[in-house]
Amino acid sequence: MEAFPEKITVGDKYGPAMDITDQAEADAYFARCVEHTMSFGITREEAESIERQSLGYYAGYCSNKTRARVERLFRCSHPIFGAIGKVGAPTPEEAVQAGFDLAKR
Repeated sequence: MEAFPEKITVGDKYGPAMDITDQAEADAYFARCVEHTMSFGITREEAESIERQSLGYYAGYCSNKTRARVERLFRCSHPIFGAIGKVGAPTPEEAVQAGFDLAKR
């Protein structure tokens, strides 16, 4: 699999991951994401954490079905709302409140 270019948009990096349905493909894509982040001097452990958070966050903009699949395949969760399989999807009110809470910090 080809490496990501040094400069890439969030959509170009994580958008394709939202369509993955196969575990082996997800594992290969995740490795590619981690290698890209490590190319900026980040350790593997930090890069894996960053990528899991980023994938979980990006999946939050997708349908609940897509989010659940992405969280399962990439072993990630939304960094604010948690795993949809454990806590369910936030209500619109909960999402707005989370935004307010983050803005206050």
